[in-house]
Amino acid sequence: MTTMVPEGAAALVARAAEPDFAAWRRNIVRLGGCINPIHLVGAATVYDTTTGAALLSYGSDVHGGRLLTACGNRRATVCPACSGLYRADTYQLVRAGLVGGKSVPETVSRYPRVFATLTAPGFGPVHTHREREGRVRACRPRRAGECCPHGTPSGCRERHLADDPRLGEPLCPRCYDYAGAVLWHAFAGRLWHRFGLELRREVARRAGLSRTEFGEVARLSYAKVAEYQRRGLVHFHAVIRFDGVDGPDSSPPGWATVPLLVDAVRAVVGRVRLTAPGAEVVGPRVLRFGTQVDVRPVTSYRRGEGERPASAGAVAGYIAKYATKGAESAGAVDGRIRHAREMAVLPVRAHVLRMIGTCWWLGGLPEFAPLGLRRWAHMLGYGGHFSSKSRRYSTTLTVLRQARADHRAEQQRSSLGLTDRPTITVGEWRYAGRGYSPEAALLAASVREGGGRHGA
Repeated sequence: MTTMVPEGAAALVARAAEPDFAAWRRNIVRLGGCINPIHLVGAATVYDTTTGAALLSYGSDVHGGRLLTACGNRRATVCPACSGLYRADTYQLVRAGLVGGKSVPETVSRYPRVFATLTAPGFGPVHTHREREGRVRACRPRRAGECCPHGTPSGCRERHLADDPRLGEPLCPRCYDYAGAVLWHAFAGRLWHRFGLELRREVARRAGLSRTEFGEVARLSYAKVAEYQRRGLVHFHAVIRFDGVDGPDSSPPGWATVPLLVDAVRAVVGRVRLTAPGAEVVGPRVLRFGTQVDVRPVTSYRRGEGERPASAGAVAGYIAKYATKGAESAGAVDGRIRHAREMAVLPVRAHVLRMIGTCWWLGGLPEFAPLGLRRWAHMLGYGGHFSSKSRRYSTTLTVLRQARADHRAEQQRSSLGLTDRPTITVGEWRYAGRGYSPEAALLAASVREGGGRHGA
C-alpha cells in the first residue's frame, strides 16, 4: 500500500536537514501565517550613534537567502493573518476614542457620543429576510396578480432564511435602477463629507451659535466604516463624539449633550443632497442617504441585552470587523477588473454582475470619466475609504504600527546585548518577489492553524 505524502511535506523534511533551517523557519514563523509575503534581498548594518562604530551587519542570506515581510493586506479574504492585525489595530484606535488610552485622555469616556448608521436609499425592491419577535415574515407581501410594468410579480410571499441565495436580488432586474445605484456609490464619500459639514452647521444652529462661534468652543470628531449589504450597497457606521475646542484634550461645553447630537444627526441625514452628473445620458439623479437611520448613545460600560445604548467595546469591535471586509461581502470579487472580457467568467451572482457591467458602461462615457468607475467596477462603483476618522478622534494606525516596530527593534537590541547603547540601523533592501515555496506554504499554514501572530 502506497502512502500519499502531502505536497511540500517531503520538501519540508529535506529542508529540515539543512544547516540554515532554524533561520529559514524563523523567517516564516515571524510572519504569523501571512498568505502572500514579500521577498526582500539586501543587507543592513547597526551603528553606534555615539561613536559611529559598526556593531553588527546582516543580510538576507541569514534568512535562507531572502528576508520575508508580511503583505499587510487589510482584507480578510486576501490574507487572514494580516487582516487580523489590521482589525486589532482598528479596534484599539476606535476604542481609544471612546474610553481613552493610546495618548487619548480617559476623560473622553464622559463626552457625549453616538453610534450612527447611515443607509443607502432603495433603487428597487429586492428579496429580503424579515423577522418580527423571532418569527420569519413574508419577504414582500402584495396582492395576488399585482405586477410591475414588465409583468413580474411586485411581491414575494416567501419566507426567506438568512442564507437564502436570493437575498439582495431584485424582484425585477429591469425595474431596478442600476445606474442610480452605481452613481450613489461613486458619490457616497462626498455625501458623507457633506453630511459632516451640515452636521456642524445644525449643531451650531441648535446651540444658538454661528459656525465660526461653534468652532471656537467645540468640535465634532468621528470614526467610521463602510459595510456592504447583500444588495450590493454600502452603509456607513460611525462613532460621532462631542469634544472641546482642543479635541479630546478638552471637555465640550455644557450644552453639548447626547440628545442634541441624536436629533441633529437625524435631521441632517434627511436633507443632505447631491446632484449626479450625466442627466442627459441616464436621466436626473438626486443622490441622498436612505430614510432608515439608526442613532444610539454609546456607553463606556456594558449594558444588559436588549437595552438601547451600545457599549464602547461592542462598537469598536463592530467597526474593526468591517474594516477588513470589502465588496466580496456582497458577492463581488477581490481584484480589479481590467478588461471587459473578464466579466464573462466572473464567479458572481446576476445582480452583482449587472452592477459591475453598469460600472463598465458608465465608465466608458465621457460624462462619467472623472469618476473612474471602471477602476472601481470590482467595488461596484464605490471608491471611498472603508475606514476613516477625523484628525483628532484618537491615535492613528501609523502611530500604533510604529509603536509595534519600536517594540520589535527593542527586542532585537536586547537579544544582541545592545540595550545600553544608542544605535541606528542603516540598510538597503530591494524587492525580489512574493509568495511561498511548497514547503514554506506548509509551514505557514501550520502557523495559521495554530493562531500565530506576527512575531519579532
